[in-house]
Amino acid sequence: MVMERVKIDRAKATPAQMAPAWIESAAKWLTPRRVRAQAIVLALCLWGVCAVDFATPGLLDRAGNIKFQDFLPLYVSAQLIAHGRAIDLYDQQVVAQAEHAVVDQSDRVRLPYLYGPQVGLMLVPLARFSFPVAARIWVVTSLFVFFGCVYLVWKSCPALRPHSGIVILCTLAFPPLFHFVVRGQLSAVVLACFTAAFLAFRAERQWMAGVALGFLVFKPQFLVAIPIVLLLAHAWKALAGLAVAATAQLALTSLYFGPAAMRAYFDTLWHISRAIGPVELSLAPIQMHSLRSFWSLLIPWPEPALALYILSSIVIVGMVAVVWKSSAPLALRFSALTLAAILANPHLFVYDLLVLAPALLLLADWVLTNSQHPSSATLKLLTYLALVLPLFGPLSRWTHVQLSVPAFTMLLWVLWRDSRTPSHKLASGESAVV
Repeated sequence: MVMERVKIDRAKATPAQMAPAWIESAAKWLTPRRVRAQAIVLALCLWGVCAVDFATPGLLDRAGNIKFQDFLPLYVSAQLIAHGRAIDLYDQQVVAQAEHAVVDQSDRVRLPYLYGPQVGLMLVPLARFSFPVAARIWVVTSLFVFFGCVYLVWKSCPALRPHSGIVILCTLAFPPLFHFVVRGQLSAVVLACFTAAFLAFRAERQWMAGVALGFLVFKPQFLVAIPIVLLLAHAWKALAGLAVAATAQLALTSLYFGPAAMRAYFDTLWHISRAIGPVELSLAPIQMHSLRSFWSLLIPWPEPALALYILSSIVIVGMVAVVWKSSAPLALRFSALTLAAILANPHLFVYDLLVLAPALLLLADWVLTNSQHPSSATLKLLTYLALVLPLFGPLSRWTHVQLSVPAFTMLLWVLWRDSRTPSHKLASGESAVV
């Protein structure tokens, strides 16, 4: 009966839904054995490089960079707050002096503090430790959060349960995980918000899902697309939860630290180019994976690049609103929402792509459950590319094309196209993800 329903779906598929022969061939080439082998090689290369790079004594790695360098301004912010100097968080000279006091070589790179004061407050317990110890505690704790999120999403994917070994290997080979660890970033907290939102949506608790997404206001660039999508899709409960959580976080932060600190924070965000040094600003696009950096690399003129970013983001948000309003399974709708948050993000670095992990798991599970669906081969190939292409970001310095962004966009386009036709419906197992 299942096969009969799948055949009916294929018979009703439009020519646009049927994958070209080369996509079918490429998807068939991605056997579990090949994926496993590639994941092992990639994981060994990434973590081998990490081990060699970090094997040097002291605070500098083999390349002369500060180990866990992105954690340094977070650590300094926690120290300033612990000493009652929250007002100095956005004085870049004070931050630079504090960093120099922690690491003598910190004057070699500008590491401004760009988060809200509530983030530094969260890290105050680590201020009592030395920087290397605090950084290691933070990274280990974040890894537990990351693998916990992956486990919770994997549990909701019945077709992936027999492939736990491949899931673990692909998780270890995920390039954003490598960048997140070596830099000591906050991406695991963002991932936790997305994971909590998915689990709440799955439990049909729309308001709580919105609350989880509203917590992302500490990294407001992730909220460029999501509230607009929920508004256009008339997802009122989720939108209300998001608005309440975001407003409450900002209001409580303002009450605790005072309006002066919040004004300094918003001024820093508005003039972020002043806080980031010219060298870091010029290198940023090759490390970023959203429409903003894509157009900046491709178009050498800032104004047209910005216009194209805004226009393409509007199109993306409109497409995802259509997907979210459709009767497509939650796995596909939430994946589309995540892709919109990534693509419309104006300031998304490679380590921020950690939030893509739940979407990749959900899409892989859907492909395995619906292997005979007309779009299955295309989604399988694009999911694979979304996993590995962030590794090749530095190539864009010469090619001026960030390959991951077209892959994310094509993946979203397939989800949008299928959400508008009856053939997107599952042949079986739909209840596993809605």
